[in-house]
Amino acid sequence: MEGNDNSTSKDYYKILEVDYDATDENIRLSYRKLALKWHPDKHKGDSAVTAKFQEINEAYNVLIDPDKRFEYDLTGIYEIDKYTLREYLARFKGMILTCNGLGISHTSTW
Repeated sequence: MEGNDNSTSKDYYKILEVDYDATDENIRLSYRKLALKWHPDKHKGDSAVTAKFQEINEAYNVLIDPDKRFEYDLTGIYEIDKYTLREYLARFKGMILTCNGLGISHTSTW
């Protein structure tokens, strides 16, 4: 992701057609399916297919590496209007804080 300012404008989860809380196994399976579907050798030099294949590879390389995925999840796209409520909650559930997550007892008053 370093050196590529364009990477944060892509939703790698949507590119790989996986949920935002997808396991490594789900990411691998989806990657293999999409890589076979969009492989340039199957489409005889179509530049759009080659670009799609490269985008799939880029998404896979980020999401399969735990450190890169963590960084992407923290710095990825946050354009709320592009998500349905279900997608938004799935995408950001790790960053939505609760009183318990902040260490505040339920009986305390603000």
